[in-house]
Amino acid sequence: MTASRPPLRLLAAALAVAAALAGAEAAAPVFWRVSTQAEFLAGEVENLSVDPAGRLLLGPRSDLVHEAADPFAWSLASAGGALWIGTGGSGRVVRVAPDGGAATVFEAAATAVQALAAGAAGRVYAATSPNGRVVSLAPDGSASDVFTPSEPYVWALAAAADGALLVGTGNPGRIYRVTPGGAASLLYDTRATHVLSLAVDREGNVLAGTGSPGRVLRIDPQGKPFVLLAPDEDEITALRVAPDGVVYAAAAAGNRPAAPPAPAATAPAAGREPVPTVSVTTEVTAVVTTAGPAPVTAADATPAAAAAAGAVYRIAPDGVWDAVWRSSEDTPYDIAVDGPDGVLIGTGGRGRVFRVSGSPPRTLLLTRASVQQVTSFASGPGGDLYYTTANPARLYRLSGEPADEGRYLSDVRDAGTVATWGAIRWRSRTPGQSSVRLFTRSGNTPTPGETWSDWSEAYTDGGGTPIASPKARYLQWRASLRGGDAPAGSADPPSRGADPPALLSVTTAYLPRNLRPEVTVVTVHPPGVAFQETFGSDPPLAGFDRGARDGEGQGGAAAGNAQSPTLGRRVFRQGLRTFTWTARDGNQDRLRFDLGYRPEDAPDWRVLAEDVAGTIFTWDTSAVPDGTYEVRVEATDALSNPPGAALAGSLASMPFDIDNTPPAIALGDAREAEPGATLVTFTVRDTHSPVRRVEYAAGPGRWQVVHPVDGVPDSREERFEVTVPTDLASGLIVRATDGMGNATTVVAP
Repeated sequence: MTASRPPLRLLAAALAVAAALAGAEAAAPVFWRVSTQAEFLAGEVENLSVDPAGRLLLGPRSDLVHEAADPFAWSLASAGGALWIGTGGSGRVVRVAPDGGAATVFEAAATAVQALAAGAAGRVYAATSPNGRVVSLAPDGSASDVFTPSEPYVWALAAAADGALLVGTGNPGRIYRVTPGGAASLLYDTRATHVLSLAVDREGNVLAGTGSPGRVLRIDPQGKPFVLLAPDEDEITALRVAPDGVVYAAAAAGNRPAAPPAPAATAPAAGREPVPTVSVTTEVTAVVTTAGPAPVTAADATPAAAAAAGAVYRIAPDGVWDAVWRSSEDTPYDIAVDGPDGVLIGTGGRGRVFRVSGSPPRTLLLTRASVQQVTSFASGPGGDLYYTTANPARLYRLSGEPADEGRYLSDVRDAGTVATWGAIRWRSRTPGQSSVRLFTRSGNTPTPGETWSDWSEAYTDGGGTPIASPKARYLQWRASLRGGDAPAGSADPPSRGADPPALLSVTTAYLPRNLRPEVTVVTVHPPGVAFQETFGSDPPLAGFDRGARDGEGQGGAAAGNAQSPTLGRRVFRQGLRTFTWTARDGNQDRLRFDLGYRPEDAPDWRVLAEDVAGTIFTWDTSAVPDGTYEVRVEATDALSNPPGAALAGSLASMPFDIDNTPPAIALGDAREAEPGATLVTFTVRDTHSPVRRVEYAAGPGRWQVVHPVDGVPDSREERFEVTVPTDLASGLIVRATDGMGNATTVVAP
């Protein structure tokens, strides 16, 4: 770039867009605030910039100079007072005169002209792929062959200080040197798959950027290579040398796409071949759950971060390098040095141009073109900066003057459910007759279209205006910034000398429709199982209040949104029954729980506990008769909603048994089984649970398990027979335990 073009850093000051969610209760409004650079970058700009401070400003004008017939414009060069464009699709070279007139001067027998380089006397060298070929184009368009390598791709060209032409090939990646007389020789075999970019530094060293793997190589005049940079990215898509000897390298993540494919023609990853494309047992925990997926919440989740798309590195003359820019969304295609400490980055995905400058580096979104990719930069006649694009293929001139008017389109806000919109307000600076106006629209589909409402009338009061768009799930806003002394809507252009406007932040408020809370899981733990609290030196039992008998008392512990239990150490307490549950609320409201119980066949629920804050409750069942019961957990969002607007949801447990009565042991007759041995018979009965374990002791401390006559202890009544020494039959001890852990003992007379 020449000194005659004003450095674009003089325009640096810009904006920020994305979504900031504050608050989550349905009773209080949610505020969507956009005020940082990262937040503003979530939207789309037109003739606007976003500076590191998060200000939205009028950006430099991008004037359309030429639109090519092909979908891709891959390369750009300035020679002989004209601009030359290499396209992809039909493999053409288009010459654009200073007056804007354009003519196709060369059409290759290949799909793309991937590289152009200016030569002497207004000549331009063009490289085609596949069927790699390098031709020389005279100002009148006549073409002559220069070099045809054995490799199928020619990705990069550069002119050496002695007038030789450097050629970078692909598959494999080699560098050739072609003398002005046409003699070609292999300079260096990189052993990489592709050589994607070439440059020459101040000492005459050849710099090469490779792909698979991505490396920056320095090759001295004697042919000795040295790796300057070996980044994580797969491809070095561009190399530029600044006047002070600093080397800038653009690195792309190769096979990892930076953005969803374009609806029509799409561009391949940087450096790739262009292809145009127009029942419950007593020992088991009982769980009941609701069916179906989780509901959409009002506080939409933050998407997971995408894989890195690319970076730009700054390599100092002494070899020390730093990454000055990284993006997970924008793939760098080309770079241009801008002033003593600045670099412009043309990216793919959303056609954005960034400017990075300073130490530590600060990033400015300079402008955006209505294209998919910004592919190449070149200084043209008069020192103006030009750039080419893909999808579609265009040539733009980037002016040093700010645009007259710019527009910003926000990201789409998902309220999670139908919402009532509140006010929209913003902070801005509007010196002179400059202006900032905002508009809104709403709809019930994630992507705006004809089914959305029309744009509202302009909002002009930044202090706050009720949003006029209809109730819906999704909202989007648009900002229009106009500079100069002419009022908004005037047919007269604004004055160039006027101070530009700036948009600093935008805040919209909305109240999501209240959603009914859900209890999704109710778990009935085995009888006697309880859990200690997870804190304290002598932890109490979680969810247990000794006063909570037949509906008395509270019980429970505080819990947050999307509530689920946190259980401490498991302990056993006879007669206790523990219930845990999981609940969710689409508005992230604070929830409280009421518990009820009823015998299995009873129609009405009785109060077990009210206003429980946690998601665990331990019930002392000794106060209720034995039998089969159900427990119901009801969640309410009354704490977060005004009276009359609160909602509740409930879920009942699976039936479970309460049995606090031990089994009964009935001793039968004893008779002689054989000399010196006596057969003792007895029956064990239980009213509500099966007989689980029976033991006997014919002497102190010597317990022996015995199975029933039928072999399996699985019924409420079982018959047993044991044979003991006759002298021990009197005083035989029998102990029986039922399925609920209740035990009883008898002694034979």
